[in-house]
Amino acid sequence: MEINLFNDANLVPQPKHKVKIEELRAAPYPDRFRVKVNLKLTPFQERPNLLITARRLDGRLVSDLDVIATMHFENEFTIHIRGVDDPSGEYTLAAELYYETRDPPQDAAQISFVIQQDAY
Repeated sequence: MEINLFNDANLVPQPKHKVKIEELRAAPYPDRFRVKVNLKLTPFQERPNLLITARRLDGRLVSDLDVIATMHFENEFTIHIRGVDDPSGEYTLAAELYYETRDPPQDAAQISFVIQQDAY
């Protein structure tokens, strides 16, 4: 007799060589200095590490976040835009997934997002 503990076959934890970044999203908060980051991974058997960075269009690093051995495959973080007086402009959000080493990462994803000018 087989007992299925997972209702959805897509949620079966995978070995580390099959773990990928499945979704990456960014949504600036109204204060414009914080950004909500949603990152969805393949369900995993072994906990991966993550590096999340935000850069301005000129390549300047404005936020970074290291997550060591995440426990969740659906993650939500808030990053803070640092070192700028006015955060408006275009940004690149990058995420790397790795286990033992980041050189090279096991998987990577990158998206663009915009922080609008202050309406006031």
